[in-house]
Amino acid sequence: MTMLALLCSLASLFPQGPSFEIRYGAELASGPLDGRLLLLISARGEGEPRFDVQDGSQCAQVFGVDVEGWKAGEPLRIDASVFGFPRASLRDVPRGDYRVQALLHRYETFQRSDGHVVKLPMDRGEGQQWNRAPGNLLSAPRALAFDPASPEPIAIALDQVIPPLEPVPDTRYVKHVKIRSEKLSTFWGRPMELGACVLLPHGFDEHPEARYPLVVYHGHFPRTFGAFREEPPDPKLAPVRSERFGVDGYNLIEQQEAHRAYERWIAEQTPRFVIVEIQHANPYYDDSYAVNSENLGPYGDAIEFELIPYLERRFRCIGEGWARFAYGGSTGGWEALAVQVFHPERYNGCFAACPDPIDFRAYTVIDLYRDKNAYYDEGPFARVPRPGKRDGLGRTVATLEQTNHLELVLGTRSRSGQQWDIWEAVFSPVGPDGYPRRIWEKQSGVIDPAVAAHWREHYDLTHILRRDWAKLGPKLTGKLHVYCGTMDNYFLEGAVYLLEDFLQVADPPAEATVDFGPGAEHCWNGDHSQPIWISRLRYHQLYVDRILQRIAATAPPGADLSSWRH
Repeated sequence: MTMLALLCSLASLFPQGPSFEIRYGAELASGPLDGRLLLLISARGEGEPRFDVQDGSQCAQVFGVDVEGWKAGEPLRIDASVFGFPRASLRDVPRGDYRVQALLHRYETFQRSDGHVVKLPMDRGEGQQWNRAPGNLLSAPRALAFDPASPEPIAIALDQVIPPLEPVPDTRYVKHVKIRSEKLSTFWGRPMELGACVLLPHGFDEHPEARYPLVVYHGHFPRTFGAFREEPPDPKLAPVRSERFGVDGYNLIEQQEAHRAYERWIAEQTPRFVIVEIQHANPYYDDSYAVNSENLGPYGDAIEFELIPYLERRFRCIGEGWARFAYGGSTGGWEALAVQVFHPERYNGCFAACPDPIDFRAYTVIDLYRDKNAYYDEGPFARVPRPGKRDGLGRTVATLEQTNHLELVLGTRSRSGQQWDIWEAVFSPVGPDGYPRRIWEKQSGVIDPAVAAHWREHYDLTHILRRDWAKLGPKLTGKLHVYCGTMDNYFLEGAVYLLEDFLQVADPPAEATVDFGPGAEHCWNGDHSQPIWISRLRYHQLYVDRILQRIAATAPPGADLSSWRH
């Protein structure tokens, strides 16, 4: 070892410069505690730094360390050696006046049926949001005059616990259901639940003889049924501008559209369906992607063969494949397509809007099978950063490296609860340590081709359709409907183009719909008549006519086509 290397090694063991010492008191938790300790520094002059973590140039500064067996009163140190984002080290944070806050995202120990023991955050009803999770410890935000040259540790005391959430009450139309899943409980080694927010048809109680088609609306974790409001818009609501869409009072528009959805739902001409939003938050993310996974367990089977049969019995659904449909956008778009592909006869059609990558040759802007590095397009001399998110004009909001480094700070071993980590948790095989094998090394971006090969055979939906079309094709004729904007903020249109290439030449013919919204951003769902900031609020009514047409064309002889048309 050279003298320089020795000095660098010693410097890492005894870092100089700024540092924080963080403690919690026994009155907050009995301890010892496991989790991810986060230090948050915001340049905003008000509010809580935990809510200032976001993609883009306005992201708060975050540092994180794993915690195991942390005892009350014991100081934990975050210093210049701890990896952070956007600045990699405390030494790099400029001198200035900030607001600072610390938070412990608590982990629990799971003894899984595959023999692995892992530490992960249990969802506590909030949908895996680290900055809102009940039971997490945090400090009150405080002003800080920060000097990176100061050697004096800055003391922070975790002095609060995020309180439990109150349950959402049922209404005449919206019911909240939970069941214990035996399949998931066996896998995770503890009781595990699945839930659903159920939208009942108008006249459900008055027509006990009726049996209804079921529509599964896939998407991120809902505390209650979304975009549906029985009450008129709140006249006292202060208008808030949407900077994304450049629309003033967008919160008012959201309430207006949600109430209009209710008015359409109870209208005489509206067909009577049961629509459900599934609650399947898990120790890795706010939902499971509705498929079986080595790391998450048999969520696909649990949803299909435990939860949905229960819902169909309880809410008088027809319970046959011709009367079951799926739709959703983004994560929900991928899920809607996936359940149709993996269960071709259990569903009679899917409407997949702006789906997460359905072809890993276009894993956003990465070809997982050819590219060597996820973060950079590398040539013989040039090295160009890959974009991770863009705005509606195509301007880069954040690079792939930046979004992944933020995840790495929020949680190691795919535990950030964010987008790239959940794809990894769902799609990857289990690693030797019991956590997901990385699709790429998180700091460098170097892709692991063996993991990519596993992804291809199990979750690349276009590849699976092409590989198994002789068997799947006759069962999927007329059932696949996919929509995407050509300026999707997360570059999801590339994979949809590749799916379209296959479906156009599929034999037997797919009779599928693939539609693009020219210049449309993320969440475009096939509605050419409205701007996206309106159409994204109308999923529930958008596909009703198409579902009705499909039922009329494909229902078997003797099928009940009348009891639910009251």
